[in-house]
Amino acid sequence: MDPRHSAQDVVRCALCRDAAAPLYCNVCHTHLCGDCVEKHFSDKSKVHTVVPLEQFMSTLNYPKCPTHPSKQCELHCEQCDIPICSSCISSGKHIGHVFADFKSKTEVIRKDLEELEISIFPKYKELTAIIKKQKTDLCKHFQNLTEELNKQGEALHREINTIIQRKQSEIDEMNAQHLAAIEKQEHEINKTIDEIKQVIIDLNSLLETSYIGHVSTYKTRNGDFRELPPQLKILLPSFQPQRIDTEQLLKQFGPFSRIPIEPKEQGYTVPFPGAESFPQGMQLLDIPRLITDIPTSEYGYLFNITCLSDEKIWTSGDNEILNLYNLKGELLKSVQTKSGKGPQDITVTWSGDLVYADFLDRSINLVRGTGKQTLLTLPRKKSKIKTLITLQGWIPRGLCSTSSGDLLVTMISDDGKQTKVVRYSGFAEKQSIQKDDQGFPLYSSGYDAKNLSENRNLDICVADNAARAVVVVSAAGKLRFRYTGPPSTTQESFYPLGIFTDSRGNILTSDYNNHRIHIIDQDGHFLRFIDNSGLLEPWGLCVDSLDNLFVAEADTGKVKKLKYYK
Repeated sequence: MDPRHSAQDVVRCALCRDAAAPLYCNVCHTHLCGDCVEKHFSDKSKVHTVVPLEQFMSTLNYPKCPTHPSKQCELHCEQCDIPICSSCISSGKHIGHVFADFKSKTEVIRKDLEELEISIFPKYKELTAIIKKQKTDLCKHFQNLTEELNKQGEALHREINTIIQRKQSEIDEMNAQHLAAIEKQEHEINKTIDEIKQVIIDLNSLLETSYIGHVSTYKTRNGDFRELPPQLKILLPSFQPQRIDTEQLLKQFGPFSRIPIEPKEQGYTVPFPGAESFPQGMQLLDIPRLITDIPTSEYGYLFNITCLSDEKIWTSGDNEILNLYNLKGELLKSVQTKSGKGPQDITVTWSGDLVYADFLDRSINLVRGTGKQTLLTLPRKKSKIKTLITLQGWIPRGLCSTSSGDLLVTMISDDGKQTKVVRYSGFAEKQSIQKDDQGFPLYSSGYDAKNLSENRNLDICVADNAARAVVVVSAAGKLRFRYTGPPSTTQESFYPLGIFTDSRGNILTSDYNNHRIHIIDQDGHFLRFIDNSGLLEPWGLCVDSLDNLFVAEADTGKVKKLKYYK
């Protein structure tokens, strides 16, 4: 028996992984069967050269055997890890060893390359993106800690100043009391001194007079003045400062909760099913609580909302006006779209600028003067709109700003037959997500709503209304799962419209027809409904920095703020 046949089975097709592969692509270094050649040629990114495997093998330059120079080494001994020829095998030095031929080795290389390119490398790229997000979050978090520390310091300074003012008032009051007592006695003594002066004058006059009548009627008053008034005994108050207890002050100031920095899990391997898990931390409330209703007035139907801050939200509806409200429902700013038609979706960038998608002119636009630093400096008529992207052959439908500063856009082809998600970095297309690994569309066709949101693990979550599903793919565009509602309610029609993710990685989607919100975790597991707050036709969703949920009610025009974590 040919010893080479003990090395490997027949080489299989790299695409179908089932049939034998009599063909080989010199460009892609891929083994192919006859049925898969056409599919392989459908990849137009390369000019493929497919030849019979025997032809490819005949062109190979085998190394010469160092032991038998007249022979070529067509095999490799796995145990000895050296190339060998047929004479090496006949020598008996490799009895019982496993031999690999060139075909099997190239298959191993091809599989390793495929795993690196398709699985391992994208996961490492995802990890770098996660680390970048963690660094940004870390910087922001510690900035917030510094602000909270300074606020606490200011509060303590205010309390100390208040105490000092109170003590100073006590000092002023005691001083006034003591001074009043002294001044009262001073007044009485001065009055007596004036009387004594007058008596002295009178007595001198009597001694000088020749009229005996006045002298004979004289009555002494010295007895009135001999007893001096008692001298005030003034006991002055003293201040007894207490020892400053630094430890007590530190307790009053407040501690930091120190969390150890440690790896999330042991034995982290690639590939791994699903996405990165994040600790949930806080628990969901048994009954979500309505915090406030925020009325809007300029829309027949209210569709989309996005948080500018914890206190301000942008809204859009069925007309051309974009409005900014505070939590009291006060209108802070209005902007009119460039086309004069209602926007398809809105989002706020990390810098606080408003961006909207325009269905009519196929554009993505940034509204200047809406950043956090310049928000109220420009009235509606002076708000300038800059077109960032204009699509050709596609219509924008959904829009979201990512943690890395990119824009994700769901778009539909002009004929309504195709849907894809495109990532833009600046003005350039960076990524396009349209089909799964089997070549099937990830998203439904048609012009129905397809809002989207990026999760904290960088998954891209799309509320595919026509498909009645939430479709979640990884940052690399690989399908992770489809959520079509909890198993217990499959008979009901799931009608997802709005979608958002919170800081715990949970996904929230509005179920328009059933007047409720679904909460699912980042792996697609149903957690609970929010259906107790009188929700009516919920559409747009957004979450503030404290994970309070804002829900846009399409028909009533109200924005409801809900608390759903303990």
